[in-house]
Amino acid sequence: MLDELLGRAALKDRIEELEEETERLAAQLEAESERRADAVSERQDAEERVNRLEDRIAQLEGELDRREDDGDDLAFRDRADLRDERLDAVLGRLESVETEPEGFVSAAVADGADASDAVADLLGDRARLVERATPCLVYADDAGLVSAVLEPPVQPEPFCEWGDSPRIDRSWCQPTGEFALALVRADVFAIGEYDGRERRSARSFESDVKSDHSKGGFSQGRFERIRDEQIRDHLAECRAAISERDADRLFVVGDRRLVGEFSDEAAATAAVDVSEGGTAGLDAALHEFFTTRLSTF
Repeated sequence: MLDELLGRAALKDRIEELEEETERLAAQLEAESERRADAVSERQDAEERVNRLEDRIAQLEGELDRREDDGDDLAFRDRADLRDERLDAVLGRLESVETEPEGFVSAAVADGADASDAVADLLGDRARLVERATPCLVYADDAGLVSAVLEPPVQPEPFCEWGDSPRIDRSWCQPTGEFALALVRADVFAIGEYDGRERRSARSFESDVKSDHSKGGFSQGRFERIRDEQIRDHLAECRAAISERDADRLFVVGDRRLVGEFSDEAAATAAVDVSEGGTAGLDAALHEFFTTRLSTF
């Protein structure tokens, strides 16, 4: 009765209505936050899968570009990826070729460059296949018995020369001498020092890089900024670890989006599809990196 007389009853009713509305909106907001958090988490998972698939797609697109007709039916006769014993045997067979003086041409063609005049004169229309495969090595003799393109993991500086045998440096295709191999992913790092295929030392670590958006926590934008910051810190630690290596020659492999950060200091970089970390990741990366594609006319 007193509340009605003082006009407080209506206010209390209004307060109850507002509290109910607040609870309803809070529940709606929580549901929406969870939905967005689930979506962001799924997006992060998808991005990790995309990173791996992009590397494979880039390889397949490169192969597709090289196989497209360009208005004619010109194509390599055969293509194969060589590694380990098979690569060693093919390189040995190529090294055994001998011709008359100035009977064999060897050339290194830079990425996106045209074949040299000597290669174009010797191969004719087939020189267009060389240009599709760049960066690459070209080997051919003036009798037409040998005509092959190699796509090595370590591409040398461009050259073109005639001689009585192929110019081959095993370090372009195989692990030789002393070198360091670093595996870099968004949250994983490993580096091994090698003498040929023998690993002399190894070091690895993992960084705390957010991979899933936490429900009810950060906004998506803030989450991504924190993740980017963590990746930058991780790369700084990777760079510091790399700088402590003993070997001068350095190869950096891993996530395509990250290995380019080390292109200035590495002899070669490459994207590799390696999910393991530590020494297992290094062994898998070494195997995948030192693969050479052979294409024959």
